[in-house]
Amino acid sequence: MSAESQSTLETSEKSASSVFEGIIERCFVKTAEALSKAGVASDEDIFRALTITREAENNSKPADLLEALARVLGHEEEHISRVISDLSAAVASTMQPSPPHIPFASKLIAPSAFYESFDVIHKLGKSLLVPVLYAEDTDSIATGSINPVAASILGEEIYQAVAKRFGIRPFITVVRMDYESWTFLCRKHFDL
Repeated sequence: MSAESQSTLETSEKSASSVFEGIIERCFVKTAEALSKAGVASDEDIFRALTITREAENNSKPADLLEALARVLGHEEEHISRVISDLSAAVASTMQPSPPHIPFASKLIAPSAFYESFDVIHKLGKSLLVPVLYAEDTDSIATGSINPVAASILGEEIYQAVAKRFGIRPFITVVRMDYESWTFLCRKHFDL
């Protein structure tokens, strides 16, 4: 590879990284705003959780603001799932339309062909901790997470990527997941 090609590749990777950082930060801010609007925690607690998620992201360890907030609020491990579900519902209540909760998300087969075709989406999904639940011929695609803001943002990015590549406007479904399904799918889809 020539020095010019190597330089172009490095520049491309750096710009992709900065785009990812912008999307992830937008997710953090929109989620924090939704949590504040829903009144489920003090702004101080939300800020503490936001600091934790940003530090984790800076250390290349994806983290979700809802999970961080549940822990900042001092809930014991056996209650985390319920607390995250409540936080997720509160965030969803600030969105129009409000993403529904589906309890069977972990039963869906990973869309490997979609991830292979859209490697950047797979990487962004990993950073946002949002698995693609299904992708039917790129016409109908679903994203899911404990964090409906994150799932919505990935859905927007998928819509743009599919429209740009194929010239079609896919139907994107955004859903909320329970904590156990979400952690299972994040491990399965992203090797976390």
